[in-house]
Amino acid sequence: MFSGLFSYLYVIFICLDSLLLFIIALFIWLVTLPFDRKKIILQQYTCFWGSLHLWLIPAWRLKVIGRENIDRKKKYMIVSNHQSQLDILVNFNLFAHYKIVSKKEIFNLPFIGWNMTLNNYIKLKRGDKKSIQKMIQDCEKSIDQGNSILFYPEGSRSQDGQMKPFKLGAFAIAHKKKIPLLPIIIKGTKDALPKHSLKIKKNTNIILKILKEIPYESFAHLSVEDTAKMTRDIMLKEFNSL
Repeated sequence: MFSGLFSYLYVIFICLDSLLLFIIALFIWLVTLPFDRKKIILQQYTCFWGSLHLWLIPAWRLKVIGRENIDRKKKYMIVSNHQSQLDILVNFNLFAHYKIVSKKEIFNLPFIGWNMTLNNYIKLKRGDKKSIQKMIQDCEKSIDQGNSILFYPEGSRSQDGQMKPFKLGAFAIAHKKKIPLLPIIIKGTKDALPKHSLKIKKNTNIILKILKEIPYESFAHLSVEDTAKMTRDIMLKEFNSL
């Protein structure tokens, strides 16, 4: 009962504090608009915003492994597994510069979704061919502007925590733009906040592991399908070893 009550209070807190955090984000967006076209400063603030909502839960203990594997001068196609609604907050703990590909409906959420729009994150309507094509074009344009892209290639959250087959979009873009892949592993969020639930579970260890980049040269000769399979195999091996 306490867990359920705490969960509802936490959701109410997020709704209330997001108003203030969005006002600050809007101010940063306005001030930096003339000189920060990539929204680097706003992204770092957004990483703080997202991480804050994770840090405030003492029952959630996050361990980040492999920060040294991020070369902040490079553009990446970042690919992460997807277990829970918490995954986006966990990935904000990278404090790296990237644009997230996310379902269109999230952008309509007050404050949080509006901040995603300020950051020029990339919208996707699942199952809509025109939206998928527009998403690909937006990703390519964003990469050309100097941004990394963060994809969840499983497409949706896993029901049982096991890694689902990867969709090909992220890997097709990485091939076309000739950029390295940066695999990210998340473990523990399924237990901390299960799919289709807002009930916070106690005493959960969450791991965020940044693997070594996969240089473009190592998959340039592969098909998009084989690149997706190779990346998933690498990530699955690491996931199972955690």
